[in-house]
Amino acid sequence: MLFKFSKAALLVATVFIPSLAAESITPRETREPEAATGQQIKQQVLGNNFMVAAANPYAVEAGQKILALGGSAIDAAITTQLVLTLVEPQSSGIGGGTFLMYFDNKTQTLTSFDGRETAPQNADETLFLDKHGKAVKWIEAVVGGRSVGVPGVLHAFANAHKQYGKLPWEVLFKPAIEIAEQGFKVSPRLHKLLAKRFNPGVTELDVIRDYFFVEGEPLAIGTIKKNQPLADIYKAIAAHGIDAFYKGDNAKQMVEAVQTSKIAPGTLSVNDLKKYKSVQRDAVCAPYHEYTVCSMAPPSSGGVAVIQILALLESKQLAQYEPNSERAIHYFTQASRLAFADRNVYMGDPDFTYIPTQELLEADYIKQRSALITEKDTPAVAGEPKEKLAYAQDDAYELPSTSHVSIVDSAGNAVSMTSSIEMAFGSTVMVNGYILNNQLTDFALSPYKDGKLLANRVEAGKRPRSSMSPVMVFNKDGSLRLVVGSPGGSRIINYVAHVLIGVLDWNLSAQEAINLGRVTNRNRYTTIEKGMPVETLKASLTKRGHTVHVRDLNSGLHAVELIDGALYGAADPRREGIALGDKDIAIKASNSDE
Repeated sequence: MLFKFSKAALLVATVFIPSLAAESITPRETREPEAATGQQIKQQVLGNNFMVAAANPYAVEAGQKILALGGSAIDAAITTQLVLTLVEPQSSGIGGGTFLMYFDNKTQTLTSFDGRETAPQNADETLFLDKHGKAVKWIEAVVGGRSVGVPGVLHAFANAHKQYGKLPWEVLFKPAIEIAEQGFKVSPRLHKLLAKRFNPGVTELDVIRDYFFVEGEPLAIGTIKKNQPLADIYKAIAAHGIDAFYKGDNAKQMVEAVQTSKIAPGTLSVNDLKKYKSVQRDAVCAPYHEYTVCSMAPPSSGGVAVIQILALLESKQLAQYEPNSERAIHYFTQASRLAFADRNVYMGDPDFTYIPTQELLEADYIKQRSALITEKDTPAVAGEPKEKLAYAQDDAYELPSTSHVSIVDSAGNAVSMTSSIEMAFGSTVMVNGYILNNQLTDFALSPYKDGKLLANRVEAGKRPRSSMSPVMVFNKDGSLRLVVGSPGGSRIINYVAHVLIGVLDWNLSAQEAINLGRVTNRNRYTTIEKGMPVETLKASLTKRGHTVHVRDLNSGLHAVELIDGALYGAADPRREGIALGDKDIAIKASNSDE
């Protein structure tokens, strides 16, 4: 399905979307998808023809090469993700899922590819219940084969490449194969996350432990790490297409690894892999000031939540306040409370449950909800859209360890792609050099609450709710303005909405907006980023009634901004990503000539 834009104005899509997870003040509040590993100063990058921003230099350089060869934004996104699977294995990979938005500049169309994982056919609402019918502890849910959903990344890539690829499929695999065979340097971030043993499965399951640890110690920074099994499966997929992944030996080995996992064996079957299909969907779009903001439809909840936050804040005219000023941040947290209250109840897979996306974004409903924003911190409850539904707030953990890629190619086509394997290092079940996801924990672990069915309960073939929020912003004339997204679990929604406000209200560059101290509120308490100027707001927010937590906030925003024909790439200082454009190639060439 394609979403068409006219030259005169950007039409508003009326697609259904889902949401993110509930939250309660328990030890789970100490859990994040990935631990923070420090910050590095990042500078905005200028380009004239193309730009790619992603989470690891190896991946960005590979995507840049594809763009320089004349590849499309889809081509570059595929290559970038294939390399991320290798060099940033804790965050995303071919063993996980993706939401990929694509803008075709020539035809002025926007579409998206849903490569979200699905529950195996033998999974049901009892998947995460113990023998007493109670939800298992989170650590028992996330590690091992039970949490593995059918991976969707490669199917979405094949679908997108068939329509929008320019270079041959096999060419897209060459950079990743070369790096896998020759080796890459282990980054400080990968080393630190291994050293923290954040996911206990990395030392408890043999295959992943043997790959990442030497004599009990995590791979040292700078270690040259090769991955021949991954190179081999990439060669097979390059030569024979995605059947080499979803069928044959790789499929059998994947199923065996899941079903015989030492921890929590799962139900994934060869038939589940064979039947998997990615879905092409319309985007969800809505106006914000003179712009139109577009994001993913269901089963992403991020799209509707980000758009809802902006809609709730439009009447507050945040442009009148200084960036990250106390009143602006207070209003931001209150809009977020309202959006999270709705998403925690009404969001799920629209192929299984009615999702009232249109109702949640209607002007009258937004006006009614925005009137609830006061000068004091006020906990929110879910609203009642026109179609009143008997859904309850669920207990999904939603700790997606995730990565975001933003790309604009020389023809003006663009990709905003967020991909994930769930918690850092996923299920820790590893096969043929890649890690399998634990995305099934994004479902509600309990099927009922207070006697009500949960929209996001486990069902066979169903896609779990996600926080991933890839975004594109369009100017009044329909031209592309901004491509952005982030990892960060359910905080993704706040991270992305905050940056959009920085660019569209406060007139900051994308890099400046990304550099701002982060603030989140998932309808519990307000978290402000430790060590940033925004930390000084703690006292004044407390006076407004906020319970304020000060802590590291680990976004991983990557953006491409388009202004007057120039491209500006931006990368989050909180992670190791970079942005590169066509001008960087010219600089490298001139340096090598010297």
